[in-house]
Amino acid sequence: MFVTVKKKTIGIILFVLLITVSIGLLISPILSVGSAGNGKTVVIDAGHGGIDGGVVGVKTGTKESDINLSIARKLKTHLTQAGYNVVMTRVNSDGLYGMASKNKKLKDMERRKEKIEEAKPDLVVSIHCNQYPRASVRGAQVFYAPDSEAGKTSAAVVQSLLNTNLEASKRVEAPGDYYILQCSQYLSLLVECGFLSSPDDEKLLIDADYQDKVAYTVFSGIHAVLNAGQGAAT
Repeated sequence: MFVTVKKKTIGIILFVLLITVSIGLLISPILSVGSAGNGKTVVIDAGHGGIDGGVVGVKTGTKESDINLSIARKLKTHLTQAGYNVVMTRVNSDGLYGMASKNKKLKDMERRKEKIEEAKPDLVVSIHCNQYPRASVRGAQVFYAPDSEAGKTSAAVVQSLLNTNLEASKRVEAPGDYYILQCSQYLSLLVECGFLSSPDDEKLLIDADYQDKVAYTVFSGIHAVLNAGQGAAT
C-alpha cells in the first residue's frame, strides 16, 4: 500500500511540474535558439503519404497527408532552432515503400518503425488529422500507448497546451491502439491536429499560419516533456 501511494504522489508532483513548465512556455514563447534541446532527439512522423492520403477535407478535399507533412515540417523548424536533433520518418509526399512492394501499407509501417529504432529518440510524435460522422465535433487530441504511464502523463501536458492555445480544442488525452504508438520501446505520442470532417476545423487546418500555431504548440509540449525528464521512458 505504501509503495502504491508513493507512486501516485510522485505522479502528481511530476504532472504539476510539467503543467508549470507548459504554462511558462505559453507566457514566454520564444526559447533560446540552439540551447533548449541539449542534443535530445525527436522523431516526427508525418502520418500517411503516397497512395495513402488519409482522410480528406469535407469542403476542399485537401488530403490529410499533405496537412500532416506541412505541420511536421513546421514542427521540425521549431525543434531544430531550439537545439533538438530531429528525424523525419517522411520528408515529402511519397510513401515509405518501393513501387514494387506488394503490400505498400505494410512496408510503409515497417519503414517507419525502422527509422524510429535507428534514431533511438527521446520522443516520437506522430502528426495526423481526424474525422467523425458529426461535423460539429472539433479540436485537437493527443493519444498515447495504453500501457504507458509516461505516455499518459506526457500526453496530458501536450493536450493542456492544445486546449489553451488552439481554437475549439477542449478535448481530453486518451489511450490509442495505433501502430506508431506501440511499434517501439520509445515514448510516443500521436497528435490529431483537428477534424477534417468539420468545416470549421478544416478551414483552420489548411491555413499556413494556423498550421504553424499548431506546430509551435506541439513543440512547446515536447519541450516541456523532455525538459522534465520524460524522454526515453515507457
